[in-house]
Amino acid sequence: MNKLKQLYRDYFGLTEQTAKKHPVVPGLDIEDTVNLTKYNKELTKTKDLMSAMTSEEIDEARLDNRITEYQGGVEMVMIDPALAKQTLMDILQWTKKKGFVVVTKKLSGTGKSAYIYFRLGENPGKEAQRIQGYISQLPNIKHFRFKVRNQPEQPVA
Repeated sequence: MNKLKQLYRDYFGLTEQTAKKHPVVPGLDIEDTVNLTKYNKELTKTKDLMSAMTSEEIDEARLDNRITEYQGGVEMVMIDPALAKQTLMDILQWTKKKGFVVVTKKLSGTGKSAYIYFRLGENPGKEAQRIQGYISQLPNIKHFRFKVRNQPEQPVA
């Protein structure tokens, strides 16, 4: 093989490349070191943004609904009442696609709130996670909670 390699080198003028090692970070190529530097810069930016956030902004992103609270009912408060009907239809379309059975759905007259009651399936915990994940990412939902209407509040132990 050496004769063949030598023939290619002589004819095409090719030379084999060796991986250049960065002197600062042993064992990494220059490209890997550049990518690591970019990543560290982005990480620093994220850290600065997180430190600038107020506790109210951090609380807003937290999901307060516990999966164990799910009994089939979901109450939602809408940001824009004009889009409430469309948002409710999107949720119902998603639930149909995912195999949930809707027992009751109600939209308030003002369009500020909506209520959906689902039939509980075999695994309520998994259902709660899926519902919580979908509803929490909708842009028109201000907040929501798991609650069955016309049922007394259960004291939290």
